[in-house]
Amino acid sequence: MNKNIKLLIWSALVTLVLIALPSIIHYGPQLIGKSFTDQDDFKYRMEQVYTNLSESILNPVDLKKVEKELYVSDGDVKEYRERYGTLPEQLDNIQQQYADRITEAKKDQNETLLLALVKERNIKLDDIKKNFESDSYVKDKIRADKAQKLERLINETQSYQETNIPIAYDLVNTETGERFTRGDVEVTSLFTEQFNDARGYFKADSAQFDNGYEYPMEEGISFSDEEIATISNPPQYFEGTIIIPSDAAVLGSLAEENDNFIRGKYMIYALWVVGALALVALFTVMKFRKEWVLESRFATMYSRWKIDVKVILLLLTGSILALYIQSAIYNAMYQLTSLRLGVIGNIIVSFVLLGILFTALLAFQATHLVEQYRKPRALERAFQESYSMQFIQDVRDVFSNRSIGIQLSLLLVIFFLAGIGFVGGFMDPALIVVYIFCVVLVAIPALFIFVKKAAYLNRILAATNDMAAGHLTQAIPVKGKSQLAKHAANLNNLREGVRVSINEQAKSERLKTELITNVSHDLRTPLTSIITYTDLLKDETLSAEDRAKYVGILDQKSQRLKTLIEDLFEVSKMASGNLEMVKQRVDLNQLMQQALAEHAEEFVKQDLHIRTILPDEPVFAMVDGQKWWRVLDNLLVNVWKYSLPGTRVYVNLQQVGSNARIILKNVARYELGDNTDELFERFKRGDESRQTEGSGLGLAIAQSIVELHGGRMEVEVDGDLFKVTIDIIGS
Repeated sequence: MNKNIKLLIWSALVTLVLIALPSIIHYGPQLIGKSFTDQDDFKYRMEQVYTNLSESILNPVDLKKVEKELYVSDGDVKEYRERYGTLPEQLDNIQQQYADRITEAKKDQNETLLLALVKERNIKLDDIKKNFESDSYVKDKIRADKAQKLERLINETQSYQETNIPIAYDLVNTETGERFTRGDVEVTSLFTEQFNDARGYFKADSAQFDNGYEYPMEEGISFSDEEIATISNPPQYFEGTIIIPSDAAVLGSLAEENDNFIRGKYMIYALWVVGALALVALFTVMKFRKEWVLESRFATMYSRWKIDVKVILLLLTGSILALYIQSAIYNAMYQLTSLRLGVIGNIIVSFVLLGILFTALLAFQATHLVEQYRKPRALERAFQESYSMQFIQDVRDVFSNRSIGIQLSLLLVIFFLAGIGFVGGFMDPALIVVYIFCVVLVAIPALFIFVKKAAYLNRILAATNDMAAGHLTQAIPVKGKSQLAKHAANLNNLREGVRVSINEQAKSERLKTELITNVSHDLRTPLTSIITYTDLLKDETLSAEDRAKYVGILDQKSQRLKTLIEDLFEVSKMASGNLEMVKQRVDLNQLMQQALAEHAEEFVKQDLHIRTILPDEPVFAMVDGQKWWRVLDNLLVNVWKYSLPGTRVYVNLQQVGSNARIILKNVARYELGDNTDELFERFKRGDESRQTEGSGLGLAIAQSIVELHGGRMEVEVDGDLFKVTIDIIGS
């Protein structure tokens, strides 16, 4: 059998059990050992029968007596008398009402109609005159009107209380001995009730009225509280018997109701039996199998849903099923009692569409929840990924900036209250004034602020889109001190950072290209010479003098190539941080003097005049002496290579606080330009034509060594004046 069919059969059995077994609790006290006359509906209808019997037969209101006791005040007389105006106005009104009709009768010479109209008019005129002549006359008329109205009310009440239950009774008033009988109480009865001293007398109340009931009074007619208190008679007590003859259960509507009750009773019994059998089947031949739902096509998609959605749907399904079961239980008696073809069809449709459907759906959801989240920490992970947790996190993020969170909350509350006030204004017009006042003073300013903030946010978003598209020239306007303004300022800073980064990237790409070009040139030049002179040495006809010359050139170019490669390796180690340093306390003054002495011959050859300003005492610093010698050597080499011959070179060493400062100044042989940063780039030379010897790594190596020592090296260019400043921590 197909899994879906098995699931539907199982769902039908469960639904049947859920309806049948709880209905035992609901219907058991009403049906087991009970008859039609034991039902609450029958008892309620009998109460109506007793009330009608009391008010119409046993203890009726004496209208003649009540009429005499009805109270009419002077205000009632005045109101009745002047209801349609003053005496002249009422007389004139009557005259006008009959004038046209009397004239028409005279014109038609209809004497009979004429006399009747004149008589009727005169009676009304006399009645109006008597109204203004005698108070007692008016009071009698008001009492009569009230008595007629009271009679109609009593008749309406009794007609409302009439039932289709035929009764016979034999009752005797315990005080007066008056006897009231109807039919034969000795016949076989469907229902019998005895009233006596032991079981209690029959209490007969007269018709009850109160001013809380909205009687449809005629204009000008009403009862005072005092009159209401005197209209009803005191209760009367009777002993005797009231029965429903047994033939009422055979003939008439009561017989049909009794038959329906008996039929429904046994149908409910049958429902209980079927429910018990269904329960047995659920534990034997139709045990639930989780494969019925876990292997369905919908299971894969359902497993991807968030857990809070699943829980909500589960609760919704369970609630609908519970409401359906409750409704089915309460309507079971009626549906099974009036069992007809159309009703059977309705029961089957509702059973299939609601009972089976929602039972199967509930089983599907519950089984999947249990199976999917029974693994360790699966439930915890599911809750962490749920929409509810995401919403809670979003709320926290909203209030991470308290200002924005509070403003947003206030706006939501204001607009929510504005909506409630709008609805309240329609329900109660008196609230319109308050609503308009609140709208003008609160809602409109809040709306203005909201629109202003939203517009500013949209402008920021538009500017952000421009930034994302690469348009970095237009800054975002910063207005005020709000969080949006701070965000705009941050975006401007980001824009500037991106712009600088792009410029740096362009510069880096340019320098990279130059680096590759320069490295290729500087390595290829000595390598080409080595290859050329090596080929020349292969000539066996070379003289010893030429051979010695070529070997010297090879040695020179090899040393040049070795220097380039060593400098490259050294720069690479410095960039990667793998350069080892052995720091010790070194006298920078002595080291500077040694470096100047080392290059004194080159300075003389280049016709450069050295001017030194060195302190008399030592200037100590914790440095790697070998590496620091390389810094001074590179700087001095750079000076004698690129200085203009015949100029002065200034070398200055001084103590600045706890630091040592070295300053070298010279006049450049070549035009340097304004961009001093590029002079630190690898293979960058002051000689753009690259005619001078050197690797182009001098300043770059010097700067790297200074920075590894925690110092700072700066280059300044003022026209042709080249200045290097080094600051290093002293010891």
